[in-house]
Amino acid sequence: FCLMALPGRAAAFHLPPLPTVGEIIKLFRLRAQKELSQNFLLDLRLTDKIVRQAGKLKNAYVCEVGPGPGGITRSILKADVEHLLLVEKDTRFIPGLQMLSEAAPGKVRIVHGDILTYKMEKAFPKHLRKNWEDEPPNIHIIGNLPFSVSTPLIIKWLENVSKKDGPFTYGRTQMTLTFQKEVAERLTANAGGKQRSRLSIMSQHLCTVENCFVIPGQAFVPKPDVDVAVVHFTPLVQPKIQQPFELVEKLVQSVFQFRRKYCCRGVEILFPERERLKKTEQLMMAADVDPTLRPFQLTMSHFRNLCNAYRKMCDEDPSLFAYNYREELRQKKRKHLPKSTGDPEQTDEEEQL
Repeated sequence: FCLMALPGRAAAFHLPPLPTVGEIIKLFRLRAQKELSQNFLLDLRLTDKIVRQAGKLKNAYVCEVGPGPGGITRSILKADVEHLLLVEKDTRFIPGLQMLSEAAPGKVRIVHGDILTYKMEKAFPKHLRKNWEDEPPNIHIIGNLPFSVSTPLIIKWLENVSKKDGPFTYGRTQMTLTFQKEVAERLTANAGGKQRSRLSIMSQHLCTVENCFVIPGQAFVPKPDVDVAVVHFTPLVQPKIQQPFELVEKLVQSVFQFRRKYCCRGVEILFPERERLKKTEQLMMAADVDPTLRPFQLTMSHFRNLCNAYRKMCDEDPSLFAYNYREELRQKKRKHLPKSTGDPEQTDEEEQL
């Protein structure tokens, strides 16, 4: 359901004072909800700093993901936005957000729902849409994301970027989001860096990704065991790998399954066992990639060449893209088990997947 402040002039409004740390813990029973990986930021200097990373927000349309008790929400409203959409899954925070909504008449709309399923393509007025080649639209996504949802959510949004749907039906919508420091380092890692990963390739081939600054864990309530980083994303006009998202994700994920081994080991699992070595050699040669490089050493050009060569092989043999290495392992193990035996335990190789 949606809740919206009564329409009216929004020239001036007074935001209610932010509750103390003790009041927040008591009011929202944060200790009881720590398993939801919620960590709230109450220092307005830090919430202001996060919002500044989004750029100029005057007259902008903003979607805040998981506003919680409304710390970042207040900083967004102080930036004089035109309209603020709040998407909050936890019902405990709706009354506090309504208070903010009433203090900023006509500016705030509250959606009680899950951002993973919320239809962002209908969140903003159509007149805000811009061509993909133009400057980004005056729309921003901002959020202090729960750790448990941050990675699946950014992968979902990167897929939306690739397909120009969801929040990117409006153009190259910018995002300013928090992640665990280690995840932020993966998102921004360069070739050769120890944090280079699937996330590095999937994000950087579609967006300009900037690790803005680190927030110490003690700034949050409750205090997490890790530090947090703010990351800004601007979708690229042209992706660095011009292949379908699903193909890029499958290849990149396969390569990084065995990150300590040679990159050819991950490439091998793209192919059925009966032709694995032959097809792997064919792909590595077509892509002109040294098979003895480690996955973290591969550049974006290496991945582009691998994806292009793999696409050509899939076009020639469509069954290749449907092939699932894990499923082949399971079937192979079932074949060698007595009929009375239950489901087989995972092999070491399956656990790595």
